[in-house]
Amino acid sequence: MTRLFATAAAAGLAAVLGGTAGYIWLGSASDDPMAKCRAGQVAGGAIGGPFTLVDQTGATVTDKEVLTEPALVYFGYGFCPDVCPLDNARNAQVVDILEEQGMSATPVFISIDPARDTPEALADYVASMHPKMIGLTGTAEQVKAASQAYKTYYKQQPADDEYYLMDHSTFTYLMLPNIGFVEFFDRDTTADKMADQVACFIEAGGPQG
Repeated sequence: MTRLFATAAAAGLAAVLGGTAGYIWLGSASDDPMAKCRAGQVAGGAIGGPFTLVDQTGATVTDKEVLTEPALVYFGYGFCPDVCPLDNARNAQVVDILEEQGMSATPVFISIDPARDTPEALADYVASMHPKMIGLTGTAEQVKAASQAYKTYYKQQPADDEYYLMDHSTFTYLMLPNIGFVEFFDRDTTADKMADQVACFIEAGGPQG
């Protein structure tokens, strides 16, 4: 199982970084106002974009309605046995740490398994994670469009019943209002380290919303 998800994560990273010229802007510290916040050289680029999905209440929403404050966006699925719960719990912890510092952020969970992740199923899932977490699903086409906007990877594994698994990339994307994508975090980033970086980005990005 661990190897499966490690492979998926590697594939996702290749999807993000493989088209550097088209997707990600790489710059020096002198022309990147948020350089001090970054763990690497990746800077803002064409990751993220417009989407129309359905939230856990059944309402159709757009990216403009969801990303109204700093947001931690994660693609996964509710039936994920281990990786997604751990990553979403980490992201929820980051939001709580930031709140203690007087900063507000929203954890966003976008399902790549719309066949099983109905709004009702997502409502139970996000309620168990964090009161601020937004769960998003939609049609297969809507989910694919959102995934492509964020350059993520997912693929359903063959199965003879409804208990199939999904390969998927496991990055969390930090999105800032009026700025967009500024950084991604892998699974090895601890909640404390991630919160420190997110706080740095929020402060460097100026007033949000």
